[in-house]
Amino acid sequence: MLEGDEHVRRYEETDGEVGHDWQPGVPALVLTTKGRKSGADRKLALIYQEAAGNPVVVASNGGAPKHPSWYLNLQANPEVRVQVGADRFTARARTAEGEERAQLWDKMAQVWPYYNDYTKRTDREIPVVVLERV
Repeated sequence: MLEGDEHVRRYEETDGEVGHDWQPGVPALVLTTKGRKSGADRKLALIYQEAAGNPVVVASNGGAPKHPSWYLNLQANPEVRVQVGADRFTARARTAEGEERAQLWDKMAQVWPYYNDYTKRTDREIPVVVLERV
């Protein structure tokens, strides 16, 4: 199982042939945000599902008390780049709310049940992010 920078590198090199299926039944994409302080590209592989033709990711940070850096980056600049397999595109990130969030959370927890465990580790509402193609 690939992790971190190695996961991103192999994913990009192989157009997702290596890395899209992070674990059996658990697909991953590569998200590129702009660092909110540095302005540098920040890339990471994240578990995703599709909803209405758009990838959806969860800013769980493993249930840590603070949002992950990538989520803070996209709050500062919601225009991101996404790679799903060989498909690369620009997207605008938005945080789902209310009933939409609840439905997307359930969809994401079906593929990665640990998300439900992460909610028990933190008081923050874990953001669910929709990456809408632009």
